[in-house]
Amino acid sequence: MTNKVAALLVLCLVLAAAAELPKAAADAYGSCFNTCEQECRTGGQGQTFCEMKCDTDCFNKDVGAKLHFTAP
Repeated sequence: MTNKVAALLVLCLVLAAAAELPKAAADAYGSCFNTCEQECRTGGQGQTFCEMKCDTDCFNKDVGAKLHFTAP
């Protein structure tokens, strides 16, 4: 019985740690996206254009950061 409880506690700790990693990445992407979209909309572009542009730009920045890639 104690082995099952210990295994359950370890599983809970692993799941809690794993849940924090995507949240941090989503916060970085969300921050980039919100800033980009506000600047784009202020520039006079439409919502659909800005959403597609900023989604692509922020995704590329996020992937580039994870791969330690800098654009020329």
